[in-house]
Amino acid sequence: MRHIVALQAVVTPAACDGEPTAAELDAIEREMPLITAEVELLDAQITTLERVPSELDARRIRRARNRVLAARRDLINRAGVAVSDGAA
Repeated sequence: MRHIVALQAVVTPAACDGEPTAAELDAIEREMPLITAEVELLDAQITTLERVPSELDARRIRRARNRVLAARRDLINRAGVAVSDGAA
């Protein structure tokens, strides 16, 4: 009888302590303004789920969307600067 075994190495490392690495924590820290802006947008959208949005609600959602877009732009611009500085 022949045994069937995997020919490739295990993809997941065996020694994983479950804690984020320093690089992962740095990435989270860089993305925190975007994460905060997205949470604020979600909060504004949740408040209008069970009622008709008022003009104030619409303004709050619009401003939250603008903050998300600005945070995304800033994050991409910082990543672009880091990539272009490293390549030059």
